[in-house]
Amino acid sequence: MIKQEKKTSPFLVAFSAVLLGLLAGGILMAVIGENPFAGYLYLFKGSLMNMERLGNSLATATTLLFAGLSFAFAMKTGLFNIGCSGQMLAGGLCATIVGHFVNLPYPIYIPILILSALLGGAIWGIIPGFLKAKFNVHEVVSTIMMNWTAYWIVFYFVPAYLKGPSLETESSSITLNHSLRLGWLTKLFNGSDYISMGLFIGIVTVLLIKFLLDKTTLGFELKAVGANRFCAEYAGISVNKDVVLSMMISGGIAGLAGLVYYTGYSLNMQIGVMPSQGFDGIAVALLGANQPVGVALSALFFGILQSGKGFMNAMTNVPPAIADTIIAVIIYFTATSILFEKFWNTLFHRQYLKAEEKNKTIEQKEGK
Repeated sequence: MIKQEKKTSPFLVAFSAVLLGLLAGGILMAVIGENPFAGYLYLFKGSLMNMERLGNSLATATTLLFAGLSFAFAMKTGLFNIGCSGQMLAGGLCATIVGHFVNLPYPIYIPILILSALLGGAIWGIIPGFLKAKFNVHEVVSTIMMNWTAYWIVFYFVPAYLKGPSLETESSSITLNHSLRLGWLTKLFNGSDYISMGLFIGIVTVLLIKFLLDKTTLGFELKAVGANRFCAEYAGISVNKDVVLSMMISGGIAGLAGLVYYTGYSLNMQIGVMPSQGFDGIAVALLGANQPVGVALSALFFGILQSGKGFMNAMTNVPPAIADTIIAVIIYFTATSILFEKFWNTLFHRQYLKAEEKNKTIEQKEGK
């Protein structure tokens, strides 16, 4: 039997990018006179050495997970949603307002808190989606402008309505009873102050997005529009409707990133800060090949790097910027994934030809 030819997988491409990124980081450590093996030891030790640090890494990864899912979902429809940061701010502001002014029993309060962030992010996503569908305004331009609109709304609203006594640049902290933090979860992770219910919301979101994309008619339509907009339209799919829906759902997911960050991780909102996680989500999505499970693994990896770089710096004098450089290199190699695909496909093709030639030789011998 002739062996079927293999094709490279997104996982193999991502693994290659990560490996080369870590190699580049090791070279940089060696150039500045530090031991790369010690640097990486303390980098991963700083993230995983005990339950508290593991909890902090998971908390960091959770926000990146939502930001990555938001970008990846829009990409399935061929849309480049660079507005995750603004949608995070919109969702986070709505959740913060609920956290300050809504006082209901906990089982009723939490769904309202989640829905407020989901709605805030969805509204901030549906506007550029409508502009794209109705007037063909490029989503990159409109989402960047929506980022800054959200930035200045927060800049005005927080000092005017949410700031506490003697606070000028941030809102007063919401109480633990009005946050996503859970006492038993903090205790489980040995006192981690950042771990929250957002971790479970993230897992559920990954499963829901995977189900939506793989098992529903809407998911098929969205992927069809992303693959070829004109063919999808010719096949009777309402492209404009799917564009608006895609941006709305993408924005809602980014709003959940704002929820877990501002009501689970930090408990308050600062003015004058555009959340970098919205942009980091692009890297998370690219490394995860825009697949929900891949994005989850990618977010965990980036969360480990972000959480451990301070400990690495303290123990080895390797600057935290090295970790950011590693991430940048990984992004670069991920963006040029076509090179890895060609390399692995060529390698697999050679193996296939060898196996085919071997099978022919065996068949000829058996024929004799």
